[in-house]
Amino acid sequence: MSGAEVEVRRSKRRRRTVSAYRAEERIVVLIPAAFSAAEEAEWVATMVKRIEKAEQRDALTDDDLLARALRLSDTYLGGLATPESVRWVSNQRTRWGSCTPGDRSIRLSERLQQMPAWVVDYVLVHELAHLLEPSHDASFWAWVDRYPKSRKAQGYLLGWSQGARITPPQEFAD
Repeated sequence: MSGAEVEVRRSKRRRRTVSAYRAEERIVVLIPAAFSAAEEAEWVATMVKRIEKAEQRDALTDDDLLARALRLSDTYLGGLATPESVRWVSNQRTRWGSCTPGDRSIRLSERLQQMPAWVVDYVLVHELAHLLEPSHDASFWAWVDRYPKSRKAQGYLLGWSQGARITPPQEFAD
């Protein structure tokens, strides 16, 4: 386990659920009071790892995103899609990402920072494919479908959109 200070809080009202959050320099783990010491140790390790993984993902800089996009292009698109820039943006309310082929720039919604890496990778591949095919035609989807988790990521984003009560992007409406 990491060197993070951990505070465990047991609750008699909590029956099965475990949760954790960062509180300044500590990670607070909330568990049921009935958990054994072994269950506590197992859940603390799991939750600390989960919090730290999320924090690491959130720490991706724009340069990290560009490097990631180039790796994904090499792996799934034969290195043909080469963006000039990839960055996080806070002003996308109805899209997960956008691409401007003219200046080869890709923007990703900051909402993606809370999602699994394979979902972020899917959105990157989707936007990279726009550098090869601007519209959502069959040729475009053939590029996107080279990413093996495309369908799974689309389902994840659709479910997230419905759970958050936001309208999913148009390409998911089909």
